[in-house]
Amino acid sequence: MSANVLFDAPGPKARVRNIIYTVIGSLAVIGGIVWIILRLNDKGEFDPDLWGIFNYSGIRQNILDSLVATLKVFALAGVLSLVFAVVLCVARLSEHRPVRWFAVAFIDLFRSIPLLITIFAFWVGLVGDMEPFWALVLGLTIYNGCVQAEVLRAGINAVPTGQKEAAYALGLRKTQVMATVLFPQAIRSMLPSIISQLVVTLKDTSLGFMILYPELLQSARLIANNTPVNGVYPFVQTVTVFGVIYISLCMILSGIATWLERRGRRAKTGIKVAAAAEPAAVAEIVDTAPDKK
Repeated sequence: MSANVLFDAPGPKARVRNIIYTVIGSLAVIGGIVWIILRLNDKGEFDPDLWGIFNYSGIRQNILDSLVATLKVFALAGVLSLVFAVVLCVARLSEHRPVRWFAVAFIDLFRSIPLLITIFAFWVGLVGDMEPFWALVLGLTIYNGCVQAEVLRAGINAVPTGQKEAAYALGLRKTQVMATVLFPQAIRSMLPSIISQLVVTLKDTSLGFMILYPELLQSARLIANNTPVNGVYPFVQTVTVFGVIYISLCMILSGIATWLERRGRRAKTGIKVAAAAEPAAVAEIVDTAPDKK
């Protein structure tokens, strides 16, 4: 019987038991979905008129504009948070105690404060009058930058110490060691965690509706509250459509992460080994060698 790192391979009885549990669990999930569909159908949530609001050009344009606004915040906050994370990580690993202590205090502080409070603080004028767009971007940048900094620090600490010592032995400065030895390996090893946090950043853009930024959730709230059909407000329909949009965006981002990880594994690194000489060529060299006798 082959053994796994975490547990032994299941035997015949365990495999049968796992199949039974899988079947029961799948039937329970399917039953729950069917029950929800039936309840929604009884309440008339599948009325074509309620779903027909998404055929209006105005609503489609509203959804498109909110999607673009969400992606703008995510793109800017994602890039800035990664840059900010590198700076915080370097400060966190600094040999100077004041710099290291400041980085530790900053990271712990903003990881402990709820993100919504940080966004509100920028929006209400903590550093002056600020547009909702920049309040949301800065809030996301600071919070996610602190989290990403800890992810990078964990990746750097996971690099074998011998590589850093060898780099210093070659005469490289600390900046060169961090840039050419430590950070590339840390990013590659922690790429799944980095992408996972970027997915969190994408979902956290929905907090923009609290400061009236016209992102997806704000658009969904306006559509659900202002487009009644036969006296019924399309909350279920709006939540379903916008939920599919959020899930699609997260799946696309996760797919990009999977592609990058596979591409990194296939990347050819290291010193290229020269091809071995043909046996015939070696034999000719031996035959043509001068006789020492």
